Amino acid sequence: MTAYIDEKPRSPATNRYLLRLLKYFGTRKLTDINQLSLKGAYEAILQDGENASAATKKRAVRTPLQAVLEFGAVQGWCDRPAFAPISIKAKPKKFLRPEEATRLVENAAPHLQPLFVFLLGTGCRMSEALDLEWKDVDLWGARAIVWQKQGRQRHVDLPPVVIKWLTTIEWRDGHVFRPVKTTRKGSEIGERYHDSGRQYGGQIKSGWSGACRRAGLPGRVREWIPKGEEKLKEWFVPDYTPHALRHTWASWHYCVHRDIVRLQADGDWSDIKTVMIYTKLMPDAYKEQIEEWWRIGPDVGNSA
Repeated sequence: MTAYIDEKPRSPATNRYLLRLLKYFGTRKLTDINQLSLKGAYEAILQDGENASAATKKRAVRTPLQAVLEFGAVQGWCDRPAFAPISIKAKPKKFLRPEEATRLVENAAPHLQPLFVFLLGTGCRMSEALDLEWKDVDLWGARAIVWQKQGRQRHVDLPPVVIKWLTTIEWRDGHVFRPVKTTRKGSEIGERYHDSGRQYGGQIKSGWSGACRRAGLPGRVREWIPKGEEKLKEWFVPDYTPHALRHTWASWHYCVHRDIVRLQADGDWSDIKTVMIYTKLMPDAYKEQIEEWWRIGPDVGNSA
């Protein structure tokens, strides 16, 4: 485990998974870890044990364990691991229609509105948007440079609606999108959102929940009584996650351009099979509405 971590930097999420695996397996020999070992790991590591979802089992136990064993096999310390495949039911891609996207932006907190428009207009990943700095934005040339976690850069075209909303941001240095904290003295603008090591960790969880609820988007209300308290609390859990804005952009892109290769390139997907799902989502009838949204979008004056 130490050798695997020392080989190259791992994400914070991966390190958390590895530490839990290390706590469970301890000094057990690599050659003694097999399919049966997974069941014990599930029970010891996961809150729901064997009843956890297939996706959770794969993400939190199976994948990091297999990665370490594969690394050990390369070093000659054990044979390559042979685990039974885990079947994960594909979830339908959730996306917004133009009118729903408008409602979402109009009902978002003012500091989140330009961020939502940026995501809907460019298809950038949340991590790319939150890491974006003004030095990498060319408003005149309608182009931005976003960076990948591998240090690779890519150029993103900015449609007119994104340019319009970016110009409403007061500052022109440092990070483009910043958190706003309400204090007794008023609103306080932070330097940047929490750096989660490119692992989306709910930096806009509260703002997203509130915007979705006010926009009338589907979701459910979770109720619970915190430990040591008596008062019931509730939280709106939207059916959509912020990543749905990337799905929305992709479905809009294909509806307008009808070009799967261009969509793959503009969205920075490595596998064209991943992109194929977006060819069937948005009906052609929305083409003009999408084009108008990317030109004009929600009205700045009424939304702010």
